[in-house]
Amino acid sequence: MFGGKLGVTELLLLLGIALLFFGPSKLADLGKGLGEGIKNFKGAMKDGEQGGTGTPADSEKK
Repeated sequence: MFGGKLGVTELLLLLGIALLFFGPSKLADLGKGLGEGIKNFKGAMKDGEQGGTGTPADSEKK
């Protein structure tokens, strides 16, 4: 439909629909959760690059 590219207008439209659907407070919580998830994912990728061969449970014990 968009040819794989989203412009500013499409992104603003999607944001407006999400705001109407979820409401401002829930949308803020969703954004916070998404940000934390990305941060955790990047941290896990960085740990993998450093040669960590243990399981996630092993890294929590350290």
